[in-house]
Amino acid sequence: MTQTWIVFAKELADALRDRRTLLRILIPALMMGPLLLAALSSLIASLEERADRREILVVGMAQAPTLQNFIERQTYTVKEAPKDYEARLRATTLLEPVLVVPADFEAKLLKGEAPTVEIVSDSANQRAGAGVGPIQRLLQGFNNERASLSLAMRGVSISLLQPVDIEERDLASVQARATRLTSMIPMFIVMAVLYGALTAALDSTAGERERGSLEPLLMNPAPHGAIVVGKWGAVALLGLVVALLSSLSFIPAQWLLKSDVLQAQFQFGMGEVLAFWLLQFPLAAGLSALLMALAIRSKTFKEAQAGSTLVVTAISLTPMVSLLNPGGDAPWYLWVPGLAQNTLMLQVLKGEVLRWSQVLPGVVVGFAMAALALLYVARSMRAAVAR
Repeated sequence: MTQTWIVFAKELADALRDRRTLLRILIPALMMGPLLLAALSSLIASLEERADRREILVVGMAQAPTLQNFIERQTYTVKEAPKDYEARLRATTLLEPVLVVPADFEAKLLKGEAPTVEIVSDSANQRAGAGVGPIQRLLQGFNNERASLSLAMRGVSISLLQPVDIEERDLASVQARATRLTSMIPMFIVMAVLYGALTAALDSTAGERERGSLEPLLMNPAPHGAIVVGKWGAVALLGLVVALLSSLSFIPAQWLLKSDVLQAQFQFGMGEVLAFWLLQFPLAAGLSALLMALAIRSKTFKEAQAGSTLVVTAISLTPMVSLLNPGGDAPWYLWVPGLAQNTLMLQVLKGEVLRWSQVLPGVVVGFAMAALALLYVARSMRAAVAR
């Protein structure tokens, strides 16, 4: 253990001595939370501001005074759409859908016929697409009002239009509703662990081999297992430190929230930070050992970087599995490194209590992967000494 601690301290000092590389890792980790939440808050605030304005762009509203009267009674402001609204919607310079009213709207309405109105949008223009729903609800309200008046004039009860009363009951908590907007946060924490450990893992193996300092280190009487564990401990610790700083950055980032709704729903304190950090231990242990195992056979640092690309790509894509699977979280998610941590952190954001049956699969896989990879690294070091 003494020799392990000596190697651990040496590797940690080497990693901290390279301040330029350290700053390149720490600055994105510290800025991640503020930048992400500020961008998300600005988007939501702009949508809320647009909803508060209650404006609707229309073409041909002069042909439909009845519809205009209804819309204005719903406290909406009717504005004339620009003539080139179609081109501007395609170019995403117009961020509102346009309601097009035909010239024979009132004439058909008086005859008892159904005039056709158009809601013009562009599915590639997401901001404009978000405004289609309110216009549809306005038109549905107009239809209901006209139908109710027609029935009342004929002495028919309006209640016949709604034979069933419908009430919605949302089972999601406030925190769970917030995860619809903040579900990308766990992915950034997982990537922080990876990038925090990546440079140190490559430098302590392939980097030392390239500098010619690995073989002299292995010639020392210290057991190779102690050297490997010491290096691995320093690499894993750096990954955990970067993950902790990334998690902590989301606390002051909440001060930058412009949206009152997001500010009320997003509750991220020291409890969530601690839970996030503890969940990264098996991931940091497994990834650090795996990166060292991939780099130990490389002769140069660049070669080791190329070999680690597969790990970086795989870990960065694992959180996307839960987003692309419409069937909900599957039990096997908890057995996949990266995906397991992402799934559990989402549960923490929702305010749910984690069970040991959920946490243990990730712990078992992470430390089993670490043990196998460290055995491979130690064997590779012994082979290097034998040559």
